[in-house]
Amino acid sequence: MKKIFLNDRFILALILTNALIIFIQSFDGISDEFRQILFGADNLFTLAFVLEIIIKIREYSFRVYYKSNWNKFDFYLVMFSFVSIVLSIITHDFENLSFILVLRVLRVARIFKAFRFLRYVPNIDQLLLGIRRALKSSILVILALLVYNFSLAVFSCHLFKDIAPQYFGNPLESLYTIFRVFSVEGWYEIPDYIAENSSDSMALLAKIYFVLVLFSGGIIGLSLINSIFVDAMIADNNDSLEQKVDELNKKIAELTKIVK
Repeated sequence: MKKIFLNDRFILALILTNALIIFIQSFDGISDEFRQILFGADNLFTLAFVLEIIIKIREYSFRVYYKSNWNKFDFYLVMFSFVSIVLSIITHDFENLSFILVLRVLRVARIFKAFRFLRYVPNIDQLLLGIRRALKSSILVILALLVYNFSLAVFSCHLFKDIAPQYFGNPLESLYTIFRVFSVEGWYEIPDYIAENSSDSMALLAKIYFVLVLFSGGIIGLSLINSIFVDAMIADNNDSLEQKVDELNKKIAELTKIVK
């Protein structure tokens, strides 16, 4: 049994099968009997994952096991799922609303067990490092765009809230609307609606205004963030490639000297 639970392929098969069961459980048209079967199968998978953790801790010791960030991720997800099983047993005896609410939250959290699949993606650690590096490189530009979005939202709220309250009725709604325009969603529908419900001069102003908002925030702003993010993601690969090119140039230079 120890060899089975230390086999990554076996654990990956368990995770994928459990994810499929969780997916099927989300459908509404399932009969209660079949839903109970799926629920029981999900509990069995959770117990299997608990057994996997116990075997790994006994094999490697808790200190070595807990050093891995992926093992920490697995540990907390499985413990959340295990607690939900315990609470589901308790709630059969105690009709307590707080227990039921906690149980529902933990049952939803069990869905995230499927994310354990990520650890088996090839080069996932390098990918996560690239994402972290990209976020650090683009964080200032992201904050600048958020501040720009906030400023436009407040301004647009005062400018259009009486004409289009469903889009600019309050600063929060206006913030969401401006972000929609940044993402090229509804960028022409919103000014068209304002044009239909306002004067000709306001209609012209609204169309020019939203074209500028789209161009500055959507085309330039988001494109800038995307370019910085992608450049930082592949920066490590570029460094490695440049190093190999330098080594190749040195070898070519040495061969040239030998030939001469």
